[in-house]
Amino acid sequence: MCRSFQHLYRQSSDGDSLLYAWFPSMHTRVDIILSSQYSEDKLLLVIATIQDILRQLEKTANYYDADSELAQINQTASLDPVKLSSSLYEMISLCLEYHRKTLGCFDVTVHSEHYTRNTIQSVQLSAEDQTVFFQKKGTTINLSGFLKGYALERIREILESYAIKNALINMGNSSVLAIGNHPNGKGWKVDFGKRIHTGKDGEDNALILFDECLTTSGNNSAEHKHLISPHSAKLVEGCKQLAVVTTNGAIGEIFSTSLFVADEEQRALLIDRFHLKTVIEL
Repeated sequence: MCRSFQHLYRQSSDGDSLLYAWFPSMHTRVDIILSSQYSEDKLLLVIATIQDILRQLEKTANYYDADSELAQINQTASLDPVKLSSSLYEMISLCLEYHRKTLGCFDVTVHSEHYTRNTIQSVQLSAEDQTVFFQKKGTTINLSGFLKGYALERIREILESYAIKNALINMGNSSVLAIGNHPNGKGWKVDFGKRIHTGKDGEDNALILFDECLTTSGNNSAEHKHLISPHSAKLVEGCKQLAVVTTNGAIGEIFSTSLFVADEEQRALLIDRFHLKTVIEL
């Protein structure tokens, strides 16, 4: 387990410890705050374990890395069924399930060659053999709009295994996991620096997260667009971002992406059907 991160550590007079660590992963910066009564060495072990898991996930599901498991599958799964690792099978299975639940708004095959709304139907999973087969040549799976949320859930498992009850994980300001409380108050305050609509009365520029995830999808600017609509197979226009608050990061990523590409009717239906706690358009 290789430690390659920066950190700051502080211990208060009553024995409480606070560790802040940061490092690059998944093409973004990961910031982690851990609050507990553990020693500095033990908290550093937790950070190293998290960093190791993120490296494994990149090797498994990085669409843009030709050596990743996912990239290899995209190259060969249209020829013969390919055996999947348990984590990649879980990810693809969940994404296929939520393609149906999100009215087709979440589609991990949208980057396929000659994509149509039926392309995803060519992805055939075998639960018995834990394999995947693409019935249509040119089909590819891209988990980029999902992977950071899935990573938050793997990080949550690590924190639970170490009995850490208070933590904040921030992956590029777009995927956030808040567990327990900030050392100086209840929950964790996430400040957007601008007015937001929270789905409640009025507006504010911050949210308090408590055992929740905040996941954001959208365009960085009017010129930098990267989300493709499954309905039109074109980049979604406009300069806006949309976020949801959920109890599960992987599901949150699915919904933030789905709501961003959905039309007004689909968006209203999904919000109502799944009782989404908070929707924000920035």
